[in-house]
Amino acid sequence: MDSSKLSSVAKTLKPSPIQQLSYLAQRTNAVNLAEGFPDFPAPEHIKAAAVTAITSDFNQYRHVQGICDLVADKMKQMHGLAYDPVTDIAICCGQTEAFAATMFAILNPGDEVILFDPCFETYETCILMAGGVPVYVALDPPYWKLDEIKLLDSFTANTKALVLNSPHNPTGKVFNKDELGIIAEYCRTKDCLAVTDEVYEHIIYNNEPHISLASLSGMQERTIITSSLSKTYSVTGWRVGWAVGPSCVAFAIKNIHTKVTDSAPAPFQEAALTALSSPSRYYKSLIRDYELKRDFVLKSLGEVGFNLEFKPLGSFFVFAALPESCKLTDVEFVEELIKQAGVVAVPGCGFFHKSRDSLENVTSYHNRYIRFAFCKGDATLTSAVDKMQQLVDASGRLKFL
Repeated sequence: MDSSKLSSVAKTLKPSPIQQLSYLAQRTNAVNLAEGFPDFPAPEHIKAAAVTAITSDFNQYRHVQGICDLVADKMKQMHGLAYDPVTDIAICCGQTEAFAATMFAILNPGDEVILFDPCFETYETCILMAGGVPVYVALDPPYWKLDEIKLLDSFTANTKALVLNSPHNPTGKVFNKDELGIIAEYCRTKDCLAVTDEVYEHIIYNNEPHISLASLSGMQERTIITSSLSKTYSVTGWRVGWAVGPSCVAFAIKNIHTKVTDSAPAPFQEAALTALSSPSRYYKSLIRDYELKRDFVLKSLGEVGFNLEFKPLGSFFVFAALPESCKLTDVEFVEELIKQAGVVAVPGCGFFHKSRDSLENVTSYHNRYIRFAFCKGDATLTSAVDKMQQLVDASGRLKFL
C-alpha cells in the first residue's frame, strides 16, 4: 500500500525532531539536553506508591476518583477556584491526551485556534487532527513580550479558542498579570474559549506564584486547564494527566478519553494520590533545585559565547540565541554540537511558525535559537558543559559559534 491511502492530516505529519534528536543521543552516546525529561530518579515515595499499587493488583482498567478530588483541592488552594471533582475534571493519559481530547471536544472543521509563537509542536497537530486551523501570534524576542495589537488582529469570526502555555515551552517565559489581563479581556469580549497547558505550574522562579488564566474575572467558565504529573514529579513516562473545566466540556473529554484509551495506567493513577499529596517542602525543593540548574546552565552557556538576554522565569528550558557573528543556522549548529562536542540540543526553528498575515522576514530569527533542557542530573549538566568548554577557542567561544 502506498501513502495515497493516508488521510490528508497524516500525510502532513513528520517525526518529532525533538524525539529524533533523543534517539540520536542514544545511538551516539551523546549528552542529551534535547528532550524535556529528567535523567535523575523520580521521588522515592512516589515510586514506592506505584510499586505498592502493582503488587496490590491495581492493574486493570481503572478510574481513581481521588485524583479528581485532589486536583479540585489544588485548584481551590492555588487559585481560589471551585470545581466539582465529579463533573468538572477528567483524568487522561498525560497532558498531551488531555489537550488532544479538548480539541476534539470543542472544535468543528474550520474553527480557528490562536497560539502564541514559538510554541510546543504537539498543539498544532492536535488542532489539525480535530479539523481546526492554527493561527499564530508571534511573541516579540528577546523577552518574548505579548503584542496586544497582534493578538487583536488574530481574531476573526471563525475564532473558537486560544491556547496559553505558561510557564512557556520553549522560552521559559511566564506571562505576567498585565498580559494575562489582555488575553482574558479578548477572550471575554470575543466569546473565545481558552485552553491552558499548565504542566510547569510548580516550576516558577523568583518566588513568584503561578497564576492560572482561569482565575481571572469571567474566565473560569470559558477555560479548560490541562496539566499532569509529568514535570512536577519527574515521571514523564507514567502518562497521568487531567483536564479541568466546565462540566459540559469535561463530560465530552471523559467520553473521548474512554473511547480512545479507556483508562490512564491504573497503578500510576494510584501513585498519583501520593504525588498530589506531597508536602509543601517538596515543591520548594523542586524550585530550588531547578533554579540552581538554570543558573549553572545560563552561566556556562554565556561563557562559551551564547547571547542570553532573557533569563527563564519558569519551566526547565533555556532558549539561547546564537550570536550575530555565528554564520551557522540553528540546525547546522546543533549538527556541529553533536559531531564535535557530543552534546544534543534542539534547533529552535521547530517551535516557530509564520503568522497568517505576516509580511516581515520572520526567518530573520526563526533559525537563530537553540533550546537546552536543564531537567538533568548535575553530572549530566557538568559533562555537557565540560564537553563544550573543551572546544572554546582563543576568542572565548565555541570554535563553531
